[in-house]
Amino acid sequence: MKTIHVAAAIILDGNKILACQRGYGEFKGGWEFPGGKLEPNETAEQACIREIKEELSVDIEVARHLYTAEHDYDTFHLSMDCFVCSIVAGTIVDTEHEDMKWLPLDNLWSVDWLPADIKVVEAIEASLA
Repeated sequence: MKTIHVAAAIILDGNKILACQRGYGEFKGGWEFPGGKLEPNETAEQACIREIKEELSVDIEVARHLYTAEHDYDTFHLSMDCFVCSIVAGTIVDTEHEDMKWLPLDNLWSVDWLPADIKVVEAIEASLA
């Protein structure tokens, strides 16, 4: 089974985290943390910063690695490095997603997370909430 390696940003603003609703593809409509695939010779941290700049038009600072989610989907294995981040410059202009919400840490289950992202929400609850 093919492994897809991605990086995702857990963007914090006070006690809220940014959740994005996928706007395309097989998992359209599901909720996820923003991010994307690593480019060749790119670290997960570099990919996270680049992807957020591309998708949301903001600069982020990575505070720390929180969790690596491993999940088997039907056609591929997803390895997702997740980083706690904050916005350091710019205003969000979302070019990729159907919807976006700032979710309070005590209300993270109010959206329908994609399977791999469920594991990340559990890790967030264990370490941040």
